[in-house]
Amino acid sequence: MHSRGQDDKIKRMNLSYLTTVLTSAIPSLNLRSCLVNQGGQNLYEHYRHSRIPEEIAKINSCTKSILSALICMAMDRGRLPESHTPIAEFFPTLLTDGDSRKREITIEHLLTMTDGLKWTEFGEIKSFPRMTRSDNWVDFVLSQPMAEAPGRKMEYSSGASQLLSAILVQACGMPLARFAELELFGPLGIEQYEWETDPQGIHTGGYGLRLRPADLLAFGQLYLNRGRAAGRQLVSEERAIRSVQPAAPAGPPNVGYYGWHWWTDTFSPPLSSASEHAPPNDETDIAPSSFDYFYARGYGGQFVYVVPVFRLVVVLTDDRRKKERNPTNVFREIIAPALVR
Repeated sequence: MHSRGQDDKIKRMNLSYLTTVLTSAIPSLNLRSCLVNQGGQNLYEHYRHSRIPEEIAKINSCTKSILSALICMAMDRGRLPESHTPIAEFFPTLLTDGDSRKREITIEHLLTMTDGLKWTEFGEIKSFPRMTRSDNWVDFVLSQPMAEAPGRKMEYSSGASQLLSAILVQACGMPLARFAELELFGPLGIEQYEWETDPQGIHTGGYGLRLRPADLLAFGQLYLNRGRAAGRQLVSEERAIRSVQPAAPAGPPNVGYYGWHWWTDTFSPPLSSASEHAPPNDETDIAPSSFDYFYARGYGGQFVYVVPVFRLVVVLTDDRRKKERNPTNVFREIIAPALVR
């Protein structure tokens, strides 16, 4: 076994190699932005054009992870009860619903998307677009039939996120965006944003937030630092850690696990892949061979990756149509292999 000093040296070597790889690979991918920060220092920064750093843009479902932070903050401050609380406390119509399983759904089931409601985000029954066309999104979600008992299976659902948003409004007695300004955006220095609302004026919990790339980086650093930023513990360390733990296997076609509105996974490259990407050096054989990470993910190429073992935060954003985007998985195919060379 090698020492802590050797570990740190290897990580520094790998991060230096990562910078070289990014400088070579990223410009040709035509991403909107790519930010890589290690321990508070920028290793790499790329924007498609000079205006992007100050422009807010859609982060799509990365909004879900920000909602998770706000849920944790409300619990920390005693405004919201613990995660095992049944959501029927906020939606009393569930107490008289014909399916008694709905009364078993808890806040945590919504956070882990294991609520059991019949839902297909896109395709088949197209739950998400049907919700957004309805007159009352919360009522639409609550009216969906149960597919199975709560807690058994993760089914990706922006409907679950909208219920959480509605719960926060009730618990905090103010619009979700205002609570975010006071407790999260202000301390992180996020001054400019836009956030969509549903027909009842409830901010969208599953998408709809617009931020700058640097704002996403600050948010990732908050979780890298276990809920601490600007000299304050914004999210309790206990809940910041709990949020990003694997809670349920991700439903197909997704891989890895799902936490409290965060994705989690492990990178372990094939041995042949690791050797192909690594230039010769005397210490490659003792470099880390795998690592855990967690991430926020939004449609169209929006990502915030956090890799605790390397103290690394990666932000990727894009704004091109699907057929125009490069199919490369930047994190899994470029960044991660460079870290474990």
